[in-house]
Formats: sequence, structure tokens, C-alpha cells
Amino acid sequence: MNRRKLENGPSPAPPPPKLFVCPPKPETAVSSPAKPPAYSRKWVDWSASQITDPVLRLKFLQQTAPRMRLELFWKKWRMVFIFSALGLLAAAPAGHFLNRAGSRVEPALPPPAPVAAEPVSAAPGAPPPEVWQVEKTASSETYSNGLRIDTRFTVSNHPRAYLAFPAGGSGESEGVRRTEPAGIVFHTTESRQAPFEADQNGVLKKIGESLLEYVRRKRAYHFLIDRFGRVYRVVAESDAANHAGNSVWADERWLYVNLNQSFLSISIEARTRPGQVEAQMSPAQLHSAAMLTEMLRSRYHVAAANCVTHAQVSVNPSNRQVGYHTDWASSFPFEQLALPDNYARALPALWAFGFEYNPEFLHWAGSRIALGVQLGEERLNQQAAEAGVSARAYRKTLQKRYRVWLEEVRRANAAEDEESE
Repeated sequence: MNRRKLENGPSPAPPPPKLFVCPPKPETAVSSPAKPPAYSRKWVDWSASQITDPVLRLKFLQQTAPRMRLELFWKKWRMVFIFSALGLLAAAPAGHFLNRAGSRVEPALPPPAPVAAEPVSAAPGAPPPEVWQVEKTASSETYSNGLRIDTRFTVSNHPRAYLAFPAGGSGESEGVRRTEPAGIVFHTTESRQAPFEADQNGVLKKIGESLLEYVRRKRAYHFLIDRFGRVYRVVAESDAANHAGNSVWADERWLYVNLNQSFLSISIEARTRPGQVEAQMSPAQLHSAAMLTEMLRSRYHVAAANCVTHAQVSVNPSNRQVGYHTDWASSFPFEQLALPDNYARALPALWAFGFEYNPEFLHWAGSRIALGVQLGEERLNQQAAEAGVSARAYRKTLQKRYRVWLEEVRRANAAEDEESE
């Protein structure tokens, strides 16, 4: 998760704030593959208590109840199963087991199978209404839904061009070159937050100006929404922004590796806390984010299922785990932006790319993204069973495929950089 520093009260002449844009979270050493957490009653009760929306709470309880019942059933009957198994072992000829042990052969890993398209678990979002540009000046753009974009600080980067991999193709399928945005990633700036009060207006403006200059210099996002709800275009929509880093996503047709090129980015000047499930957005920010999302979806025909948060797409290839960045881990207000609850989607990082997760991630990232992790694990287990191999072997196949695709994407990006120079 993004690092946070304790803040002291404002001094008479504070130095310019040091701003961070989604800083990397220190990696946690893992000695063995992560295992799914035990769905105890206490854990479920605590997680459910963090969800204020009754519909989301019901979905979460419906997903975890079968595992709780299985856990209680096992606690009640496990001794019966253990003594029965011991009896069978004692009755079997010893030589039979010795012969089996001596001739045991590990099953060969099957060749990469086609990656199945994800079954849609979240409710589909309605197509956005048509939004068009009403007026354009040297400093701003105005749109038919009321959106106004400040364009004075727009910078260019290298043009967008990326590889997408067919969801129904084989593991060795080559990427298809595309240039249109495939989705939107929502971020938080994780920058300093002064009290949103009238007597802090000067401080709020100075922090916002410094932040804007920082993300502009880093070419960090396509759009920035400040504390007052003002929308700034930072990187031109035709270009890539440095916003997602190591990241993955998938929809019904395509699989995407490293989303800097393929997804647009919107960052909200805000901070998130561990386990947070309610958005810390001002009404002005929320209104602007809804209008901006509506305009981008209308202009580029972006599917609602591809409007996701940084926490949902961020991965760490070095330890093969999800959740390297955790902005908007469980608190993004999808419904208020006329989007389906994409936290209820199985995380593609698990079922399509073979990533794992640290059990602690579910605790401090929040209960809403935990549902996506659980659904992703279940999807992976289902695909492994259909392939006739263990989940562990199937995961290794997906990880190998991801590494091949990652190298292909990196080579393509390097070639694009050389051409644009």
C-alpha cells in the first residue's frame, strides 16, 4: 500500500510539501505460496460490519457462507475421517504402498490451454449517453453534460500503441496491435490533505498547484481532479501516461498487460486508509469524476467492466502477488459514477495470469476487493479442474504465459519509444 507519513499541524511558513504519486509499497517476503484465509465466523462478521451498503453486505455473506458451513462441518467430523483413514491404511498390504511410492511419477504439465473469457459476475453497466464537445478555447473545453476541462497544463508523451492478447486464443498467441483506449484506471494521488475548510483555502490551492506541477512533470495521469472538483488534462488522451506500471486486466475479448498504454487514467486528489470501504471524495470531486467518466466512455466506447481501480490491476512480478498498489482498494464509488460494482468481478490477475496474494492483503485492503480475490481463486480452481490438472500446476502455466507476454509487451514498447524519438 502507499506509504503515509504522519502530518503535523500547519506552521507559520511551511516548506513546499513533498508530494508522492502512488509510491510503491515495500514488498513483503513470502516463504511459501499464499493460502486462502480461513473464513471463520469472526472474520466474516468483522468484514461484513465494514460494508455499509446492505446489498454489497448480502453479496459478501452469500459468497462466504458456504465456506463457513464447510469449516464447521469439517470441525465436527474430522476425527471420524481421520480414524477411518487410519483403519484403511492398517488393513492395506504394506508392499502395495511401497510399490506405489517407488513408481510414483509427477504428472507432466500440460501445454498452455486457451484462456477462457471471464463470466460476467458484476451487473453490466448501461451504455453512456452521447456526450459531445460544446466549446473549445485555448485554455479549456466544455461538454454537453456540463463537464469543463482545463487544458492549460496539457503535455504530450509517446503516442498510444499496445498489444492485447485474445482471451480465447492459445497461450502462445501473439499480441494484436491496438491504439484505442480499452478502459479507465482510477487512482488517488496520496498527497497531503489539508482540512477542507474556508480558512484553509489558500493552503488547499497551494497544495493543488504543487501537485499539478508534479504530476505534469512526471506525466503521471491523463486527468487530475483537485479538491475543488476542477478537472485538468495532464497527458494528452492520444498518448500513454505513466500511471499503472506493472498491471493486468482482462475482459470478455482481450487480456491486457501493463496498462500505461492501453488504459486512460483519472486521479483524484485524495488519500485512502487501510480497510477503508467508503470514498473520501468531496461532492464536487464526485460530480466531476462522474461527468469525466461519462464523456470518456462515450468518446472511446469504453466498456463499464473496464473501468477499474489501481488496486484491482496492480501486480508485483517479482513475488507474483497482487496488490502492489492499493489506492481505491475497497472504497471507490462505482455506483455513483453510473458504473456496475466492479469489485464483484473475479480479479483477472488470479484467474488469467496466475498471480497469488498475501493473506494480509485481504485484511488491510478491505472487504470489497477481498470478494474479487475470492472469486478469482474460485475461477482459477474451476479452470484447473476443467483442464484435469491441480490448481498449483495450472497456476504455474498461467505464470509462465504471463512472463512470455510481458517480455513481448516490453519489446514492443521499447520499439515504440525508439520510433517516437
